[in-house]
Amino acid sequence: MRYSGVVSRGIRMPLIKEGTDIVPVIAKTLAEAAAEEGFSFKERAVVGVTESLVARSQGNFVTLADISASVSELFPEGDVVIFSPILSRNRFLPMLKGIVGGIKGHVNIVLTLPSDEVGNPSCADPYGYADGIFGEDSPYFNFVHPITKSNYSQLYKELDPQRISISYVWGIDNFIKASAGKATQALVCTVHNRHVYAQKLAAAGFKTHTLADICAKPMRPGAGFNAEFGLLGSNYSNEDRVKLFPRDCQTFVRRLQEALLAQTGVKPEVMIYGDGAYKDPVTGIWELADPIVCPAATDGLSGMPHETKLKSLIDSGKDVAKEVLSNASGQALGTTPRRLTDLLGSLCDLTSGSGDKGTPVIYITGYFDNYYTK
Repeated sequence: MRYSGVVSRGIRMPLIKEGTDIVPVIAKTLAEAAAEEGFSFKERAVVGVTESLVARSQGNFVTLADISASVSELFPEGDVVIFSPILSRNRFLPMLKGIVGGIKGHVNIVLTLPSDEVGNPSCADPYGYADGIFGEDSPYFNFVHPITKSNYSQLYKELDPQRISISYVWGIDNFIKASAGKATQALVCTVHNRHVYAQKLAAAGFKTHTLADICAKPMRPGAGFNAEFGLLGSNYSNEDRVKLFPRDCQTFVRRLQEALLAQTGVKPEVMIYGDGAYKDPVTGIWELADPIVCPAATDGLSGMPHETKLKSLIDSGKDVAKEVLSNASGQALGTTPRRLTDLLGSLCDLTSGSGDKGTPVIYITGYFDNYYTK
């Protein structure tokens, strides 16, 4: 009798430093964990590796000076609007220091109301829509985040009080309307809406770039970069540098899959995961500050789940086993239409957490089984 369905295990890894080839380390650690703790390697298991572990092993870091140099190339002169950054001390504040350092003129940071893109509130009244652009003399400037207890407006301004001003607007269309005739340069800092926002601002006459354009190439020999995402997905490393999203991800997952097959005799699916794609119902904050949940996965993780709605079959009076075993139509009515990599990436992120668990590798079994799988 089988009692367990999906099992997600956080695997404790050695502390990985920059420059380590983690593929053999992960394969060896998983084999040792299985031997020590009595679990087995199974077909269609999934091994998830957090993006930060991959990026750190690659040495994919940039200094604040690298960021400044990249911004100077994009905006050689003049004032720049920094439009709709997220409110974050570890995600945006470190890169903002480098960005401001590369801008020659005035910096106007425009925060969106009533929240940033991922749900961090920027004002007390989420329904208080008003036309126009509001400045530091408005109540918004004194708003304190209810969870972090930080005043992000003041944190951002304090980086260079003489050159930085803070503004607030309800929506990008309202900003464009209020900025008519004042077209200048804009750095779009949203993560998931960046293409739409950049197109709107460019159509309104702004010279526009996004965070994906910054450090998209190495700014010096040995510097990190990400040709696809630039600064998107970056995170605090230390006071002088930030970690970028990893590169060459598809090569990594294939190498690890082959190494695990050689080590265990079983070929698992492998993926790299970042932030999970879920929203906290209490704070209203959406977890996904990375550009995507999964930058790379092996072929068996493409597509969506192939599932039948078990509880609906039970209530319908049909032959449940027959319907489940004969299902050939993919997702049934009521099953959430999400990609496998987004679902599994969220499971990995929730399992590993973001603190001191020390489990940047996740081993998942049973995910592709149904109720009748032995």
